[in-house]
Amino acid sequence: MAGLDYLQVARVCNQKCVFCSNPENGRVISWDEAAALVDSFREKGSLGVIFTGGEPTLFPEMGRLIAYARAKGLPPRLITNGQRTGKFEYLESLAKAGLEHLHVSVHSHRDEIQGELTGNPESLKNIAKTIENAGKLGIRVDVNTVINKVNAGHLGAIVEWLTGRFPFLRHFIWNNLDPMMNRASLNPAIVPKLRDLEVELCAAMRLLQNSGRTFRVERVPLCFMAEFPHRSTETRKIVKDEHRRIYFLDDKGLKDQSRVSWTYPKPESCGSCSLTGLCAGLYQMGIYYHPDELCPQFAPPGQVAAKVLEES
Repeated sequence: MAGLDYLQVARVCNQKCVFCSNPENGRVISWDEAAALVDSFREKGSLGVIFTGGEPTLFPEMGRLIAYARAKGLPPRLITNGQRTGKFEYLESLAKAGLEHLHVSVHSHRDEIQGELTGNPESLKNIAKTIENAGKLGIRVDVNTVINKVNAGHLGAIVEWLTGRFPFLRHFIWNNLDPMMNRASLNPAIVPKLRDLEVELCAAMRLLQNSGRTFRVERVPLCFMAEFPHRSTETRKIVKDEHRRIYFLDDKGLKDQSRVSWTYPKPESCGSCSLTGLCAGLYQMGIYYHPDELCPQFAPPGQVAAKVLEES
């Protein structure tokens, strides 16, 4: 099943996140290449295109590219750190070009921690302006959060702060840190153990569920998903047999990701788990994340799959 495709447009940035998975290499895509990739996504049945980076708002023709994707029938989205979009006029120009959906990266509701993680003490202030601006312009905002050692103890508080201040927020994406990704591999102290995030991730998920909001969680085994295994990003892709294309502005180039790309090793203990066929396993097993933290689950897999399809 086709999904959303991803297109990196700029590998430059105005922040220095300690866990950045695609750090600066100075490359910015050309217009011709960007337009050709959008065309190819459309030809291959993509459901939409997500522009990312680095920081995609530093691509000088972002508005033009949004309009181009919209004209080609591909609903465009933007994943941003929320710094440039804190300026109303700029975000308004993207809205006029056809942007209706924004993903904003928020890693803490505490100024000092957001600043520590991003290398930018003004980060949270500008993010708040971005979300306010988007609300005024009618742009949907989803929240992206990278779970790490520093914020793992207050995930629920992040939800409370964001939903209290911006009640129109409806969807959250939690990405457990990928310790092998570039800057994160140079900062091993920020890699959480699964037990570090278990209680607060559960609290955050329940807060969102009880308020009628939706969420997805990536790179977290199902035994740490409490009563929400159907909200695992990988489980949803497995059930729906999704694939996606990602264009990287580096030596990887265009990658077609299928089920093999988002399944990981499993220890022997997973053999008795009822959900093992729906679980992606443990990323970086035995290197950064220890298999002894995993435990078998006994929920009916058919019910989990049914919930996934209900929400599709």
